Amino acid sequence: MVKIGNREIDINNEPYIVAEVGINHNGDLNKAFEMIKVAKKSGVDAVKFQTFKAEEFVNDSTQMFSYKSQGQEITEPMLDMFKRYEFTKEEWQSIKSKCDELGITFLSTPQNESDLELLMQIGIDAIKVGSDDFTNLPLLKSYAKIGLPLIISCGMADMAEVYETLNTLDAFNGESVILLLCTSQYPTPVEDVNLNKLKTLASSFPNITLGFSDHTQGFLASSLAITYGARFFEKHFTLDNDLPGPDHWFSENPASLEEWVNAIRMSYKMLGDSIIRPTKAEEQMKIIARRHIVALNDINEGEELNSSNLVLRRTGEPGLVPKFYEEIQGSKALKNISKGEMIRLGDFYVGK
Repeated sequence: MVKIGNREIDINNEPYIVAEVGINHNGDLNKAFEMIKVAKKSGVDAVKFQTFKAEEFVNDSTQMFSYKSQGQEITEPMLDMFKRYEFTKEEWQSIKSKCDELGITFLSTPQNESDLELLMQIGIDAIKVGSDDFTNLPLLKSYAKIGLPLIISCGMADMAEVYETLNTLDAFNGESVILLLCTSQYPTPVEDVNLNKLKTLASSFPNITLGFSDHTQGFLASSLAITYGARFFEKHFTLDNDLPGPDHWFSENPASLEEWVNAIRMSYKMLGDSIIRPTKAEEQMKIIARRHIVALNDINEGEELNSSNLVLRRTGEPGLVPKFYEEIQGSKALKNISKGEMIRLGDFYVGK
């Protein structure tokens, strides 16, 4: 079990849902504030950002990056693009304060230790690590020393890497780690979602809390992931799919974000109880819908009960159920029974 703030997260608890801002604020603090409001309105538990200084993770200023934006293919230096999405320490403090004001948990992915130091200064309940750093063991070790829960996405990883990372984080000895299934394709096509991987992870690491970093479009994949044991969810969203930037076009918009959240919560409720027994409503329906033994004709006292004077019909009230129909054949009526009257215990006897 992993605890973020006051929320306990594991297979036996309600799903923890995160609206991922990522870089869809476009470096605009007011857009970031508006996205926090949208996230809060959607009903998620937390809103997540990405905290970085571009020059600390982009090595080559000439490295180019291509992406789709506003219906066009854009190619530009990666460093220039990420620098547009940086916030200052004061702006991060404002974002955290806005989350506190609206009553929604602030989360962020630090790209480096210096980013984590900043996040620790402004206050954070857990550390999210993206798939790009899933095998960055030195970085993960430094994060683990902080003692906060770690949420790690395993996009692009194979099973050996998953084991190595979990082992490095001491997750098998009870350290707070949530492992997110993720496909690092944006958006993820249906044939590459591979939700069956959750079954493999659950059987291989039964004590690790699982989640789903959903890069598909729509709510179906997350609803299905619930049934495979995922209890932590995150998904990119935007204020407008037509805003400029690499992630807007495939992200959920305010309306579809709310649908996604509602679908996850509804799916969890639908899992319900594993014990085979009727619901309270079915107990009432059972009385209405199921048949009981009634008199087909008027039956005189002492007359034999058999298929000529007994029938199974809906009665709208409890009575002798069909399994007794054959058992009471040949018994004798202890009293006069009117046509349509229910046969009850005490209305007949067995023998001569």
